Amino acid sequence: MAEILQVQSACVENVFIQAMLRPMNLPAYTWLNGRIVSTAEARISPFDHGFLVGDGVFETLMTRHGKPFTPTRHWRRLVASCQAMNITPPEFDTYVSAMAATLQANDLTEARIRVTLTSGDGPLGSDRGEAPATMIVAATPLKPWPPTETAMTVPWTRNERSALAGIKSTSYGDNVRALALAHGEGAGEALFANTRDELCEGTGTNIFIVTGGVVQTPPLSSGCLAGVTRALVIEACSAAGIAVVETALPIEVLRKCEEAFLTSSTRDVHPLARVDQRPMPGAAGEVTQRVAKAFQDFVAGRSDP
Repeated sequence: MAEILQVQSACVENVFIQAMLRPMNLPAYTWLNGRIVSTAEARISPFDHGFLVGDGVFETLMTRHGKPFTPTRHWRRLVASCQAMNITPPEFDTYVSAMAATLQANDLTEARIRVTLTSGDGPLGSDRGEAPATMIVAATPLKPWPPTETAMTVPWTRNERSALAGIKSTSYGDNVRALALAHGEGAGEALFANTRDELCEGTGTNIFIVTGGVVQTPPLSSGCLAGVTRALVIEACSAAGIAVVETALPIEVLRKCEEAFLTSSTRDVHPLARVDQRPMPGAAGEVTQRVAKAFQDFVAGRSDP
């Protein structure tokens, strides 16, 4: 009788979970610790430190023609984040095969892929346990961004001397709060200054501005993440003869720059049409157009530039 009740309880739970997944349009399958599992049945421990204290790292990629774009660059950054956090990184072959299996299981070609690693189970505090790392790979259909974006600066700062500076950590609480504020004000992205009142980055983007016809972007010493697309844009501009200067910029530069655009792995080069209620050229910006074309030319036909 107890076994029958357990089976009935499991069935009811599964039906409930499936009902919850449908409105969120979540994928049917997820890669978890070495195997593809039903998203409805995927579980991590309540003692996983990624859940308890945000002790984890991640990477987000997009696919082009069914293949993950720039997997090597993302893997190198994932390994660097793991090393900084003392989390055992995956082998490259495991990382690649996990993404391929996740895409295939969900029948996805144009997708957003997220690879997440945590330090595994640990005590109820900041001390680490001895458990192996948890690794999850998930993919969802890629949603197109609007042709232009709007952004606003937020009253909180990035700490360029933080222990997490430059690490793509799962500790995203400040980003969640900042983006919620931006959305509440009708903006699509939130921009941070650092503790020196220098322009730093967005919640999920790097930022470039144009002044005097020159493309400029905050240096990594500002505390911004070393974005994969940021690096590709700089290389693409160099190949196209477009000068890009990495330099410390006062946050006030957003009040007088001629153009501005965001970069990220899912946005590529995304023109800004408004910053803090100040209209910007958006897609009409001449320099932004040149940069966007240089980027597309640079990556054309290559899945792993």
